Amino acid sequence: MADDYLVRIGKLIRDARQHRGWTQTQLAEALGTSQSAVNRIERGNQNISLEMIARIGEALDSEIVSLGYAGPMHLRVVGGRRLSGAIDVKTSKNACVALLCASLLNKGRTVLRRVARIEEVYRLLEVLNSIGVRTRWINGGTDLEIVPPATLDMDAIDADAARRTRSIIMFLGPLLHRLDRFRLPYAGGCDLGTRTIEPHMIALRRFGLDITATEGLYHAVVEPSAGPERPIVLTERGDTVTENALLAAARHDGVTVIRNASSNYMVQDLCFFLEALGVRIDGVGTTTLTVHGVASIDMDVDYSPSEDPVEAMSLIAAAVVTESQLTVRRVPIEFLEIELAVLEEMGLDHDRTAEYTADNGRTRLVDLTVRPSKLEAPIDKIHPMPFPGLNIDNVPFFAAIAAVAQGKTLIHDWVYDNRAIYLTDLNRLGGRLQLLDPHRVLVEGPTRWRAAEMMCPPALRPAVVVLLAMMAAEGTSVLRNVYVINRGYEDLAERLNSVGAQIEIFRDI
Repeated sequence: MADDYLVRIGKLIRDARQHRGWTQTQLAEALGTSQSAVNRIERGNQNISLEMIARIGEALDSEIVSLGYAGPMHLRVVGGRRLSGAIDVKTSKNACVALLCASLLNKGRTVLRRVARIEEVYRLLEVLNSIGVRTRWINGGTDLEIVPPATLDMDAIDADAARRTRSIIMFLGPLLHRLDRFRLPYAGGCDLGTRTIEPHMIALRRFGLDITATEGLYHAVVEPSAGPERPIVLTERGDTVTENALLAAARHDGVTVIRNASSNYMVQDLCFFLEALGVRIDGVGTTTLTVHGVASIDMDVDYSPSEDPVEAMSLIAAAVVTESQLTVRRVPIEFLEIELAVLEEMGLDHDRTAEYTADNGRTRLVDLTVRPSKLEAPIDKIHPMPFPGLNIDNVPFFAAIAAVAQGKTLIHDWVYDNRAIYLTDLNRLGGRLQLLDPHRVLVEGPTRWRAAEMMCPPALRPAVVVLLAMMAAEGTSVLRNVYVINRGYEDLAERLNSVGAQIEIFRDI
């Protein structure tokens, strides 16, 4: 039991250190100890005194590091408050994780600007560090520097961290150019039902990758001389499938044509990054990509991923559900045009600034102001489609929006097996949602939200939808174990508090 507490305390210390943007060496210097001692503490392999715990808490300026085991993070929400002012959209979570995987293509130094400080990124950094990649937060902890080793140590991979993120699947594309054989833990992430990797395999087999799966591991063998002799047709227009094919094609010395490719925001950001690495890509933003690969990439690159349209939609939904006037700045408008068209049909009162360019020099942004509106249910059902359709990840936010609109709205979430089921958690907060089948929900509004205490749904976007409803509900609600929200959002509670929400982070001590 004592060892279990040491492991738990070590994880708290590691998370607090990473949140501060410090390396183990920086924390060691502040404590007057060695990096190896900090490493042992964070792994739960060293006894730690109460005095040392207190010193670590003071050094990290963190209430998270406390005496005893401070269990999962929870949120206490005082609802019924109006939001006001302005809030910036952070960089894209899905782009950042793709770029972390893409950094494995480069033998040189990669710097990514304004990387999302989220659990999904932290898990990938743990995996990268475990196989020998050096990473450090620079420029006050806002940017990330990545330097790969000459040889990756795949036998040392942090399997626990790898299994907690589905993004690990995107290691396959880069690794097939670095190793003739390797093992990779099964991909994890949100609980969204069965998600086959067969579309990935169909694409990557053309580059000589052969996979067998046993006992929680993918066993990969690569035929280095292989390469696609005709266009690759993806059997699924998925984002990560397209990214994996791009990552494989980038270091293939030849021309690869990828058809039925996703043209979504994170795919475009990955294309822009690969172009910065010297890989020519024709057709960016379309469903046919022509990749002029290069056999070796060894250069220092500096890249700024664009803002996250799904986070932007989250903030827009927060304003709608709480009947607030809120300005959401740095909205990647080209990836939200369908969502805004649907909201306009429902009666949303909003305006937007002229377009300007993101730091990547390519993505178009606007500042968007949402005002309190009397919404009506849309005539047609809400359903996702590949870009440029309504984004798959934005569908859950329409459950909360439809709940405050007059009338009945049918939401058809056809992509994921379980996600629509989690939307019915809104019924605990006063919603009237009827599950018609695992993919369809009928939402009746308007809703008189009421406070409640409940567990966080195990899927990212439904979890945020529940939080938004709690913000609208009069009284005090509690949302327990919000790790899944921290996977995809940086400091969401604090940022919502900055525009008028009242959300307290707490842990069980």
